[in-house]
Amino acid sequence: MQYDPIKRSLGTIFNKTPFLRILFYKLLDLLLLRTWHVKREIRAWGKERKGNQRILDAGSGFGQYSFFLSGMNKNWSIEAVDVKEEQIADCTGFFNRTGRKNVNFSVADLTTFSKPGTFDMILSVDVMEHILEDELVFRNFHDALTQGGMVLISTPSDQGGSDVHDHGEESSFIDEHVRDGYNIGEIKEKLRRAGFTRTEARFSYGKPGQIGWRLSMKYPILMLNASKLFFILLPFWYIVTFPFALLFNWMDVVMKHKTGTGLIVKAYK
Repeated sequence: MQYDPIKRSLGTIFNKTPFLRILFYKLLDLLLLRTWHVKREIRAWGKERKGNQRILDAGSGFGQYSFFLSGMNKNWSIEAVDVKEEQIADCTGFFNRTGRKNVNFSVADLTTFSKPGTFDMILSVDVMEHILEDELVFRNFHDALTQGGMVLISTPSDQGGSDVHDHGEESSFIDEHVRDGYNIGEIKEKLRRAGFTRTEARFSYGKPGQIGWRLSMKYPILMLNASKLFFILLPFWYIVTFPFALLFNWMDVVMKHKTGTGLIVKAYK
C-alpha cells in the first residue's frame, strides 16, 4: 500500500492558497485520531508554560503540528525539521505567507541531529516507525533536551499498528515503515537506555479508534489507490461516514485501552 502518493495528491489540491492549506490542517485535525491524542498531550504540557519555550518538531511533514504549536503561544519558538527537502521548502513558503514568525524550517536527518541542551519539548509524530536506527535518534533527542524536558512520541504499536495483522496481510498497510510497530515495554526500555529517567506509555487506537480509522482513513486510501476517480466520490463518502468517525475518535480519546494499535509515549530527561 502506497500512502505517500495520496498525501502528495491531496497536498497539491489543498496547497493552492493559504486558506485551503489551513482548511487541510483542520480536516486532518478532525480525521486523524493520532492528532486528537497528540494535541491533548501538548495542551496538558503547555498549560503551565506561558513564557519562552523552545520546541522541536522532529519530522514535521506537512507542518500541521508546527502550525498548531505556533498558534498556542507566540513566545514559543518552534524548530521544525524533516528529511524531505520538498516538504521543508513547501512549509517555509506557506508559513512565510501566513506570518508565522516563530517557526523555522530546515532539512535535517534525525540520526545525525545534534543541538545539545536546546529544547524544552520534542514532538515526534509517526516518525520512529520510519527510522531503523531508532536508539540513535532517542539518544539525540535526550541530548537535545534541556534538563526536565520531555519528548512526546506517537507511533504504531506491535498490536497491528501498521495493519499487518488485518485479514492475514503479510505486509504493512504503509509500505514505508521499517518496523510494524513497537512493543510498549520495548520502546520504554530503548528510551531508558538512551538516558531518559522517566517514561510513560499508553495505548491509542483501541477498538473505537480502529473503527474510526477504517472509516476516515483506511478505506478511502484503499479506494484512491485503486482509482483516482474516487476523488470525485470522496465528499459523498465522508458525508455518510464522518459523524460516525468523529464519535469513534472521541470515544478512543476518553477511554483507557488495555491494548491498541497506536502508542502515545512521553519520556523525561
